[in-house]
Amino acid sequence: MANSSDTSTTETAAPATTNGDDAGRNANRSTTPGSEGFKNFIGTGWAERDETLPQARPQAANAAERRAKVSAAFPGQRLVIPAGDMKQRANDTDYPYRAHSAFAHLTGWGSDSEPGALLVLEPTGGAGHEATLYFRERAGRDSEEFYANAAIGEFWIGPRPSLAHVAADLAVATRDIRDFDAVIDAVDTATLVIREADPAVTERVDHARIRFAAERVLSENAQDAAFSLEVGSDHEPDGELARVVSELRLVKDDYEIAEMRAAIDATERGFGEVLAELPRITAEVRGERVIEGVFATRARLDGNDVGYGSIAAAGPHATILHWTRNDGPVVPGDLVLLDAGVEMDSYYTADITRTFPVNGTFSPVQRQVYEAVLEAADAAFAIVKPGIVFREVHAAAMAVIARKTAEWGFLPVSAEESLLPDNQFHRRYMVHGTSHHLGLDVHDCAQARREFYMDGVIEAGMIFTIEPGLYFQPDDLTVPAEFRGIGVRIEDDILVTADGAENLSVRIPRTVDAVEAWVQGARD
Repeated sequence: MANSSDTSTTETAAPATTNGDDAGRNANRSTTPGSEGFKNFIGTGWAERDETLPQARPQAANAAERRAKVSAAFPGQRLVIPAGDMKQRANDTDYPYRAHSAFAHLTGWGSDSEPGALLVLEPTGGAGHEATLYFRERAGRDSEEFYANAAIGEFWIGPRPSLAHVAADLAVATRDIRDFDAVIDAVDTATLVIREADPAVTERVDHARIRFAAERVLSENAQDAAFSLEVGSDHEPDGELARVVSELRLVKDDYEIAEMRAAIDATERGFGEVLAELPRITAEVRGERVIEGVFATRARLDGNDVGYGSIAAAGPHATILHWTRNDGPVVPGDLVLLDAGVEMDSYYTADITRTFPVNGTFSPVQRQVYEAVLEAADAAFAIVKPGIVFREVHAAAMAVIARKTAEWGFLPVSAEESLLPDNQFHRRYMVHGTSHHLGLDVHDCAQARREFYMDGVIEAGMIFTIEPGLYFQPDDLTVPAEFRGIGVRIEDDILVTADGAENLSVRIPRTVDAVEAWVQGARD
C-alpha cells in the first residue's frame, strides 16, 4: 500500500471521525465504516498485549549523564527539547521520520522514536532538573484512533509503545502528550526551547513567553516597563541551549564510539557490494542510480538508512561536490567518487569517500591526481593528536594541495604565496574544508561556537573526517585538457586517541595499488 489513505470501497461505509490533529488530510476520502456495529466488532476479540517491560537499553545511562551536564549549564531554567514531527512529502504521504539529533542524544531514543515527542527538563526546587518524556501513547483497541487514524493508528503503522514501556526502556519518566499543555501554561521567560526541532512547539513556547512577559508588566502596574521579551530565530537564550547541546557531542563516549565503529563496518560492506555490481552498473544508462541503490540496500539491512544523500558521481560528475542527482552513466575509463555512509538505528552515521577507476586501473593523470590527494590526507592525519587546534588539520592538507597544484603549473604564484590568507589560489581546485565533526549528524556539532569547533583544541574521543580532494571542472581552462573532468576525494573517519589518532575506516582500500586490486578483485 503506497499511501496512508483508506481507499477501500464499502457500499454502506460512512466517513469515520478520527482523533488528533493528524486526521485532516484526505479525510473526505475515508471509507472506513462508521456504524456502531462495526465499531463494537472491531474493538473486541483481540488477544492480550504483551505488557512485559524491557530492561533499560545500554545508552540510557549515557543519556542520563548527558542530561545532567545540560542541567548543570542551565540552573533554574525549564528546557524543552522536541523530537520533531512528521514532515509532509506530498498530500497524505510523509518523509521517513527522523527525530532531532539533540533529542536522540539526550534520551537514547533513535530510529524507534515516536514523532512529536518532547523531552522537558523541569527545574527542581534545589539544584538540577527532573526529566520527563512526553509522547502520544498508543490508543486502546476500542478507540477509533486504533483503526481509523492513518497517521498514528496501529492498523496503519504497526504497534506503538506504552508510557510504561518507554519509561522502562529509556529509564526516564514519561507522560501523555496531552499533559504537555500544563508545561505550556507554566512557561515563563526562563523557559528555553530547541527552536529548529519542531516549529509548532517553538511557536507555542514563544507565544507563552510573550504572554508571561506582558502579564508581568501589567501586574507590576507598568513599573517595570523596560521588561520585554524578543523571540524569533535569533533569540539568544534559545541559541545558547542549541550551542550547549551541540558542543556536548564534540567528545564521544564509549557507547558512541562503538556505534561509529559499527556504522563504518556496515559502510565498508556497502562499498564492497557496489564494486561487486560494477558489470550491472556499467550496463545501465543511469548506472549512478544502481550505485546509490546497492549502497542504500546495505544501509537499510544493517542500520536505519543512509546518513545523508549518497554521492555516486562518475566521470565529470565527480567534480561537483554535492552531486546527489545520481542519474549519469558509469563508463569504463572514468573514475567514480562514492561518498556515502550507513546510519545505525541509534542515528550514528559514517561518512566515507573512495574514488576508484571503473575499469580497475588508473590512467597516468588519474593516478597523479589521486596520489596528490592521498598525500594531503596522510599529511593531515599525521598531525592529529590531543592538544592541536582543529584548523591545523585543514592547514596540513592545504599545504600539500598548494604545493602540488603549483608544481603542475596551475597557480599564478608559488605555493608559499598561494597559502597566504589574501591569496588562496589553490582553493580554486578544493573549495571545501578538510574536516568536520561526525556522529549523530553527518556534520555534527554544527551549532558549536567557533572557539570550540574550528578554533577548538582537539581532545581524545573526538571523531571527525579528513577529506581532501582535487576537482578540475570540465570547462576549467586553467588546467591542461587531460585534467579536466577529473574529481578525486578520499575521506576517512578519524578517532582521536589519548596519544594520537586512529583511522577507523582504514580497512577500506585507499592507496592506488590497493584500490586497483580491490576493483579488479570485485570484477573477477
